[in-house]
Parts: sequence; C-alpha cells; structure tokens
Amino acid sequence: MRAGNRRTAVAPFRYAMYKQQRRFCCLSGLVLVVVGLGRREQAKAERRLRIIAAARDLIRKTGDTDLSMRTIAQKAKVSLATPYNLFGSKRAVVIAVLEDDRDYAERLSKLRAPDALEHVFQALALFLSYYTEDPEFYRTLWKMLLDTSGRDGGGLATAPRRAQNHAMWRTLIEAAQREGLIEDDISAEVLERSLSHTLNGVMLGWVVGAIETNQMLPAVGYGYALKLRGAATKLGRDKLAKKITAYQKFLSRPQKRAAAA
Repeated sequence: MRAGNRRTAVAPFRYAMYKQQRRFCCLSGLVLVVVGLGRREQAKAERRLRIIAAARDLIRKTGDTDLSMRTIAQKAKVSLATPYNLFGSKRAVVIAVLEDDRDYAERLSKLRAPDALEHVFQALALFLSYYTEDPEFYRTLWKMLLDTSGRDGGGLATAPRRAQNHAMWRTLIEAAQREGLIEDDISAEVLERSLSHTLNGVMLGWVVGAIETNQMLPAVGYGYALKLRGAATKLGRDKLAKKITAYQKFLSRPQKRAAAA
C-alpha cells in the first residue's frame, strides 16, 4: 500500500486531519490520556471515553447492542446519570462506539501515495480495514443503527463526523484536480457526495449479508474507480484503468453467497 516516502500535494491535508483528531488521544488498556483540555473538560472527556470503552467491550462480549444504560454505567464505573448527561441516549452511545477510531487520523497521516487518486484508494482501504478486521462487531453496530422500530431514531453518524468525513474526501478530490487527474469543471462536492452514496450502498449490502466481507473493498473500489473515471482527465483515466480491471476481475469470481443474495 505504501509507495516510499514521496511527499504529495495532500501532505498538508494529512497533517491537518491528524492535528484535528489528536484532541482526544489514546486509550491503551486502562491508561487514558487526554490532552489539550482544561481540567474540567479533561475529566468529562475521560468519563466519555470510559463509557465508550465499556459499551464497546459489552457489545463485543455479548454480540448485542440491547444493553441498558445502567449496565454501561456500571461497567464504566460512572453514575447512571452520566451516560445520559454526556450522550443523551443509548443510540448516541452506540454511534460514539462506531465513531471511536482515534488512531485513524494517525494512520491516515502515515499513508504514502504517488498521487492523489491513489491516495483516495489508500484512504478507502484504511477505512474499510476496521470493518474487515472485526466484521461481526461492526455489523452488530450497523444493524442497531439501522433499526428504526424504536423511538430513538436518527442518522448513522453525528453531524460533526459527517461534516468531517465529507471534508476529508472532498480535500482528496480537490488535490487530484490540482494534480491534473480530475477535470477542473467537476464539482468536488457533488463528486464526493456521489462516491459517498456508493460506499453507503455497499455497506448496507454487507450489513444484510448480500455482500461478503472480502468483497467490500473491491465493490466500493470498483464503484469509486468507475465514477472517478467519468470525471478524470486523460492522465487520470489511464491511472484508473488498472484498478477497474483488477476490481472487476475479483468481483467476477463466483461468491459463496451468490445464490442467497
């Protein structure tokens, strides 16, 4: 995945994203470090991370998101009121668990790509690696968030996270435009939104079992490559051709669940 240490036009982006998400640092075993905050905010952040860690451990242990806030509070060693005060609902806790990828920005900052288009696919592979490395855990989270039968509805992500994600991918697209790989008259915002629809569609197919875990990256990558080719310059299309061929070859193989899907 890495292609040496060559610096690219998106290096400032990687540093900015790393710096932004380092506000909350690392949870390693039982050692929690929160930096850059006042004492009161630090205590609140520590309690928040303990609740997220407790919920994650309980969900992974039970394979179920139907946990009471009392159980989560007891596991986190906080009062019953604390999860409600910090999150508001159990659904919000589950969303926080799903969004708890504090090492993503650091790992993203270490990616090295020969050009911005390749960086898009490296970032995509990194994002999906969380799901392919722990599929049952993340599928459980998604199923709970897709359940609209209860009163506690809402989206699949918080508004700040959605804005952050859109900005990240849009920045990569804009970098590809600066490098002459995507046409200048293409709206980076609209293209990013279309790519996001592709990702969400594959994720939904994976959650319901229509797409195997090992198909996730090829399926999203194939959709990304085809859409990007439509927006690409001649130079960009040449770079995308190999990816399209490779993804198509993989997806053409017979799959175990083809009949069930």
